[in-house]
Amino acid sequence: MKETYLEERGSVEIYDCCDILVVGSGAAGHSAAIAAARAGCRNIVLMERYGYSGGDATGGYVIMVPNLSWYDKSFVRGLQEEWFTRLEKIPGAVRAPALSDIGSQDPLLIDAWKAIHDCVSRGGYGGAKPSCLVRAVYFEPNQLKIEMDKMLLEHQDSIRVLYHCWGAKPMMEGNTVTGVFFESKEGRKAIRAKIVIDATGDGDLFSQTGAPFSSLADGNTRSSTTALVWRIGGINWDLFEEWKRTRPQAAAALRSQISTVAGFRAMPLPTNQNDMCWINNWHPDMDCTKIEDQTKTEMETRATMRDVLAYLKEAVPMAFRDAYLYDIAPQLGCRCSRRLKGEYIMTANDFAFAKQHDDVIAWHSTICQINDCGPVEIPYRAILPQKVDGLLCPGRHMSADDVAIDWLNLIPQCVGTGQAAGVAAAVAVADGTTARTVDIRKVQDILCDQDVPLPRNPKTDPSYTQCCEEHQYGLYTDLAKQAKAAAEGKGDDLSQYRQW
Repeated sequence: MKETYLEERGSVEIYDCCDILVVGSGAAGHSAAIAAARAGCRNIVLMERYGYSGGDATGGYVIMVPNLSWYDKSFVRGLQEEWFTRLEKIPGAVRAPALSDIGSQDPLLIDAWKAIHDCVSRGGYGGAKPSCLVRAVYFEPNQLKIEMDKMLLEHQDSIRVLYHCWGAKPMMEGNTVTGVFFESKEGRKAIRAKIVIDATGDGDLFSQTGAPFSSLADGNTRSSTTALVWRIGGINWDLFEEWKRTRPQAAAALRSQISTVAGFRAMPLPTNQNDMCWINNWHPDMDCTKIEDQTKTEMETRATMRDVLAYLKEAVPMAFRDAYLYDIAPQLGCRCSRRLKGEYIMTANDFAFAKQHDDVIAWHSTICQINDCGPVEIPYRAILPQKVDGLLCPGRHMSADDVAIDWLNLIPQCVGTGQAAGVAAAVAVADGTTARTVDIRKVQDILCDQDVPLPRNPKTDPSYTQCCEEHQYGLYTDLAKQAKAAAEGKGDDLSQYRQW
């Protein structure tokens, strides 16, 4: 048994009271606060443990946002697209196919963008469709930090920002969350709220409320890994891509050798500028809520950076001869840990059968191969905890099983579910209802007004649904056909397809 210490009880100062308290200002939390303010709430507190917003996008240097479009339609819009329309006004801050070009099969444009990972579709799985341009955006994280602050300042009459504050524990009255205890340089304090949004990414709050949740994702998926991203300057990415195209065998060997040098899987990826790349990495079987795994990821990655850089300079001198360590992400790259078991748990079935939900809050093209990255409906129930009231849980800890989470915990889905949570909280406060009894039709209408396409909503351009119907919701892939056959013969169970 571990030794314990009985903490002395005492009073805790109520630092503030608000209508909506958002804990975590990453992609989900920042979006929730902005969306709530734009939906009319004027009493919002946004709490963040670091000194900036953006989470993995700005602090973890996950500086590419993938699959925002499908064929010629921009499905992931709202606040996610606003990030980039704002950043595009800053020279060099964004690199991506233009919205007007998505879906293009122009062979010259496709050839030009092939050097930039995921900006060209992979031609469908099994060659089911021709390659086309995809809205995948590379951005400068420090410029996004500035822009996210600007967005908050535009709503400073509604949002009070508390940086350097760690939401530590929920305040509870029975099964209802009524606020949060937090830690800061000023000590332990508390904030009361009508609705709390847990946007911590790791379920730091809902895991203490009695709401059901799951642990680490399936060990064979991307989500069971951690990372510490770093950037290399002084390179020439165009020359590197030319080298890879003309020496495919050497390029394949390089991918393997970089991982050998590092001791874990690692890969150089493009950035928003030609003279810089980022090194993404995947430390297997790591849980980003464990002190030991967090520490190991940080120290092991930094310990190998010089070796990887030296190897790239020697192996591909035409592109890396003058390369140097530019910077290291200020925070650990987390992919998955605790996952909510919400009122609805998303599975591979949602992707394999184009399931429809009356409470849909996001309709996103994703990275799932089953439906060729086609749109999937994310229901409100996937961010609504079981058994606990007064709480919403958007972001990468949303309710999904240990396979589906791999396609749902990326930045776009964090932004989308966060935006929906903010609108839902604002509607509930305004109507005097709760997060559980909120008028979902009103929430959906406001989301559409905030530039979020939703299926079956009269405010959404019908060409989006036409696109899905024309292309069978992506269910022309061999994987989708296998899933249908399995369901018809064995019931609606895709657990045997974890290798997807």
